[in-house]
Amino acid sequence: MHEGDTLVAGAGLCDEQAVETLVTEGTKYIKQLIEWGGEFDREGGKLVFTQEAAHSRRRIIHAHGDSTGAEFVRSLIARAGQEKTINLTPFANTESLIVRDGRCVGVRFLDPVLRQPREIYAKAVVMATGGAGQLYQHTTNPPVATGDGMAMAYFAGAEMADMEFIQFHPTALNLEKAPRFLLSEAMRGEGGSLKNKYGERFMPRYDERAELAPRDIVARSIVAEMRRTGTRTVFLDMTALDEDFLKHRFPKIYETCKFYGLDIAKDMLPVSPASHYCMGGIRTDLWGRSTLPGLYAAGEVTCTGVHGANRLASNSLLEGLVFGARAGSAAAADSLKAQVSSPKSQDARPVALDLEHGTQISTAVKKRVKRIMWERVGILRDKDSLKRAIKEFDQIAAGNLSTSSRNFVTLARLVATSALWREESRGGHFRNDFPEQDDKFKVHSIQEIGSPIYGSEKISPSVQIKNQ
Repeated sequence: MHEGDTLVAGAGLCDEQAVETLVTEGTKYIKQLIEWGGEFDREGGKLVFTQEAAHSRRRIIHAHGDSTGAEFVRSLIARAGQEKTINLTPFANTESLIVRDGRCVGVRFLDPVLRQPREIYAKAVVMATGGAGQLYQHTTNPPVATGDGMAMAYFAGAEMADMEFIQFHPTALNLEKAPRFLLSEAMRGEGGSLKNKYGERFMPRYDERAELAPRDIVARSIVAEMRRTGTRTVFLDMTALDEDFLKHRFPKIYETCKFYGLDIAKDMLPVSPASHYCMGGIRTDLWGRSTLPGLYAAGEVTCTGVHGANRLASNSLLEGLVFGARAGSAAAADSLKAQVSSPKSQDARPVALDLEHGTQISTAVKKRVKRIMWERVGILRDKDSLKRAIKEFDQIAAGNLSTSSRNFVTLARLVATSALWREESRGGHFRNDFPEQDDKFKVHSIQEIGSPIYGSEKISPSVQIKNQ
């Protein structure tokens, strides 16, 4: 059932072998995380499961009510800290990959203590830098989710896949002067309903699954309802649920809303969609290998084929666990015979690095790109708006930019270019001028620096062959 739900949500573009791998191996790695000290919510000693959109049953575990991701991170960092051979360097700013003779042999980064550039050479590099939600004006993502890992891999020569598929979470808190705080999909899974400004529940008019339809459908339905009623928000109504249950089940959300003057047990919560997750990313095989030898990747920075055109709720954490473990295993096994030394600086080819211009995205570039992405490459797209976006990105890129600024605008252009190429609507990509699915585009979009975009039926097989 989990495999079937994932395939349905992915709108015909999931790699079935990748989905089977996720579902088959997921339980093993969840159990391992628990053995490492991961603490998930239980009742009577048994794990508690919840349901989210597009899931056919309750199968999702959670931690501390609504802090599951934080518990994953805490558990993994604690476990890594027990390994004497692992050195953690918090707040290091990785700037570029080092490529030599067509192979990734290390990274260049800004040392957070010395405030100077440094290089690390390795037999294998595993990229786990997360997504790029900050490309958009309204996002649930933290400030660091600027997609630099994707851009670094692209500049180094790795192939990128399915960049047009951006998931917009339907229910981000929509209050003036408040961050777009994520109001978990589990709130609708537990019985919350969406209502318009008149207090009318509207989702059943748009889809028979109502509030539990896939995220792309709910997000577009909210946009349609806001336009129909002439408003910029709809409301998430949790008032039918018990107050003690809500405090226990959603403690972080409860306290955050309370800070902004809202009681989730008594008040209708103003919400609207915001960018949330990138289904596309560095093209990898089932073992995390990119098309650039020596470079591996896992998590949201990748496109493994698991999510297809639209990620099933909560599959992201599971994908990180399963394919993170696989990427680590492959990196270790593949590099046993590799020989990498620290060469003289002139022997290595640094990629897209210019420390003289600084390492931060300029405020002006960030604001302009985020506005263009939201207005022209957002939930609803069309040919003219996408072409205008690409033209503006080219104008920005022509300026004297820092490495991070160049990464940012390049990534935005990759999303817009693939969205223009895909003349259909599928999953997280919706074209007003091509509102239906087209079997001609039942392929993955592939982009590589210096080459035109093209479609590929599969994600992993060609990648795997290229790395043998």
